[in-house]
Amino acid sequence: MMSELTHFDADGASRMVDVGQKPVTARMARATGLVRMQVATWKRIRSGPTAKGDVFEVARLAGIMAAKKTAELIPLCHPLPLDSVEIAFAQPQAGTVEISATVRCTARTGVEMEALVAVSAAALTIYDMVKAIDKDLVIGEIRLEEKSGGRSGHYVRGAG
Repeated sequence: MMSELTHFDADGASRMVDVGQKPVTARMARATGLVRMQVATWKRIRSGPTAKGDVFEVARLAGIMAAKKTAELIPLCHPLPLDSVEIAFAQPQAGTVEISATVRCTARTGVEMEALVAVSAAALTIYDMVKAIDKDLVIGEIRLEEKSGGRSGHYVRGAG
């Protein structure tokens, strides 16, 4: 079982995967997550800046910064030269904010973790920005939606 997990050697010791012989390819990953809150809180942050500033713009910057620091946060991630990080917000229903992060680079390994960390940091920043008015926020459903590039090819959640 341990041999199937790339971050463990045959003896079960953790290791950073050697990507030195892998080809450099264009990589992309898109992750999403949800922040659920009281409808009054949701209306408040949609109406403009709070006492701490524009919630979505601060969260966007936090997501971008976090993606760039993923290798410092996740022990076995490789530092990657990111080409772009895009953070988008949608409000699919009252009281819910959906965060999407799309990360691109040209490298020997993928950017899935960077996209997931970006969504996580953006969600935590939204929480931090509004916790004074809503302590019932819930962060959840952080997941990879799509990735491309590299040996494993193109993946889209739910596509089979």
